Amino acid sequence: MKFNLLSKAKTQVTNYEGAKAFTMSAEMELYSTVVTWSLNDSFYEKNEDRLNRLRGLIAKCDAEFVGKLAVYARTKMYMRSVPLVLVAELAKLHSGDNLVARVTAGVVNRADEITELLACYELMNKRTGTKTLNRLSKQLQKGLTTAFNRFDEYQFAKYNRDGAIKLRDALFLVHPKAKDELQQLLFNKIVNGDLQTPYTWETELSALGQLNFDSAEAKAEAFRAKWEELVDSDKLGYMALLRNLRNIQDAGVSYAHLQKVCATLADAGKVAKAKQFPFRYLAAYRELINMDAGAHLKTMSNKLSDLLFGNKGYTGELLEALEKSVQASAANIKGFDYNTRVLLACDVSGSMQTPVSAKSKVLLYDVGLMLAMLLQSRCKNVEVGMFGDTWKTIAVPRNSILGNVQEFYKREGEVGYSTNGYLVIKDILNRRVKTDKVMLFTDCQLWNSAATTGDHIQPLWVRYKAEVAPRAKLYLFDLKGYGKAPLQLLQNDVYLVSGWSDKVFDVLAALENGETALSEINKTEL
Repeated sequence: MKFNLLSKAKTQVTNYEGAKAFTMSAEMELYSTVVTWSLNDSFYEKNEDRLNRLRGLIAKCDAEFVGKLAVYARTKMYMRSVPLVLVAELAKLHSGDNLVARVTAGVVNRADEITELLACYELMNKRTGTKTLNRLSKQLQKGLTTAFNRFDEYQFAKYNRDGAIKLRDALFLVHPKAKDELQQLLFNKIVNGDLQTPYTWETELSALGQLNFDSAEAKAEAFRAKWEELVDSDKLGYMALLRNLRNIQDAGVSYAHLQKVCATLADAGKVAKAKQFPFRYLAAYRELINMDAGAHLKTMSNKLSDLLFGNKGYTGELLEALEKSVQASAANIKGFDYNTRVLLACDVSGSMQTPVSAKSKVLLYDVGLMLAMLLQSRCKNVEVGMFGDTWKTIAVPRNSILGNVQEFYKREGEVGYSTNGYLVIKDILNRRVKTDKVMLFTDCQLWNSAATTGDHIQPLWVRYKAEVAPRAKLYLFDLKGYGKAPLQLLQNDVYLVSGWSDKVFDVLAALENGETALSEINKTEL
């Protein structure tokens, strides 16, 4: 499939800051909106408005493209909620073939996504009354049947949660045909509530927390032993490990167990299989460097404090393991050699200082920094900097991704909080610096806070290309998907890439090979 990425209608509009911007094609806007999705209000757009814009874009786009985008977002960009929205909306708009069934089967990768999709379908269709899921889409039902046949008892039990729609309800709605007698027995267990309680870190710690202990020391010793058992069991998934590094260290596990944790974190094969957003490593890194046991020690006995905080001296090994894990995730990124001069510019404006989700401590700014530093580690001739009211470059080593992010994070106030991205281009234009690749990590709401100058990034880039570097390319890494670009895309070598996963660099590689940003989506099999 080919898409005309430039609108034939009038392309010039204004962004949320009132500055000149340009429209995208419906496919490009849908792509950028989907892969930067989160279920909370953003700096410029309410969640309900964003959802309505998404639904409008789905209706404008080819159904097969929407389906491929849903599977791409789930399997390549690691999105959880928005692929379900795409499936639910597609089921309402499209019929006549098995596209919805194929997309549903491709999107449902975990057992709990069966019930999540049904809940999303109910919400998107505004179902009311006692039977909110009657007359279920036949193709959606067929896709969910495929999903039911995919999971085993452990997976069903692990995600058999007490939500509004339970696995038992889903089984009755979908009526999946068991592929053999063993699976029929499993379906019977779901109906009767007889699924065996799975061995997971949540169930094990929850059971331990229900017990009574003679003393705080006894309780601490029990939790230490349980964490050591979990580490030895290999049942602690990679994401669970990332999220619990501080808990594991607080529990006072042995040095041998910490070494095992570090080895798992740094294992390149496990990093690739884990499919984590790069910012997950940053969140774990910050939890460790922000640890401060001092306040707790004053209120505990010496014995208990020794038990709980005796291995804080090993924090450095955990931090090093996290750095190795991020380096492993960057290993397959196609960077640029010493013949290619690269400039990476990170937006640290006020709108980038918002969390990626309601419960997250990670900011959009952090996402941009992580992606920039991942790429920086793979480039030979590279300069990095940040822009707000002003623009400045900062020298950092190539072999310290997480450490570099922290260095930038500490210094973001040095450039202010406007979105003067034009200063990046104006600087290299004035200095006549021949840069091959300019990459801006931003929410694309660029403007000029010094309105008296009249400078705008679009004409400055045109001048830079004409006067300094005719072969230069400008890449906008759109981190929020508001649907407008600060420059005209696909003119004067301007390209847009979007998303929070390190898979954005696959799109960058496709662009370098003469393809479009949508090529990776169109390669998705259904």
